Amino acid sequence: MQLYIVSELGPEDSGRNIVDIIFKSSWLRKDGPLYKIERILKVHNTQRTIQRFEDCRDAVKSHAHASTRKEPRSAADGNELLRFHCTTVSCSLGSRGSTSLCSNIPGCRVCTIIRHGFHAKTLRLGSGSNEIKGVRTTASSGRAHDALRCFDQRRAMLVCRVIAGRVRRGQSDAPEDENDSCSYDSVAGAAGVYTNLDDLAVLNPKAILPCFVVIYKVSEP
Repeated sequence: MQLYIVSELGPEDSGRNIVDIIFKSSWLRKDGPLYKIERILKVHNTQRTIQRFEDCRDAVKSHAHASTRKEPRSAADGNELLRFHCTTVSCSLGSRGSTSLCSNIPGCRVCTIIRHGFHAKTLRLGSGSNEIKGVRTTASSGRAHDALRCFDQRRAMLVCRVIAGRVRRGQSDAPEDENDSCSYDSVAGAAGVYTNLDDLAVLNPKAILPCFVVIYKVSEP
């Protein structure tokens, strides 16, 4: 029995049209590169993965209710957001109708994420910012594309549900104890042109649930 399954969304699927619109409308890059969507896949997460995600939501809500700070979004739904994460695809996933996850190519990050979930890495959200350990997500597909430093033309864009929880915004919002990461659930980068959450590092990888995968190719204009 295959535990990790993706299925292709065809032109007749309303979900495909919605994901297509979300991807295209948030590209926001008039000067290129040009892109072409090959396939849009739906991720069928295991019940265990979904339960871990919901446990993260419950923990954030519980903390928000107990906190003296007012966090209405966190208290309501864990401050759930729709976010993007771009990664590499080194196998035939999405090609010629293939929906099988590879297991023999260590460099294929998209299959690894779908199989095992995200993993926190040490990263910076901008020049001069402190190092943090988390998973980088973005508010737009174009920003996520730029954040992936590679020359691969074929890429995978993960469209994810994220429990952002309490967001730390800049150094002025930092806790007195720099080792106290428990007081925040995510860290925002510098405010962007379109939103103040262009970049968001999620500290708990289990708080990110990949829902769709857009397989696309880029070419310079």
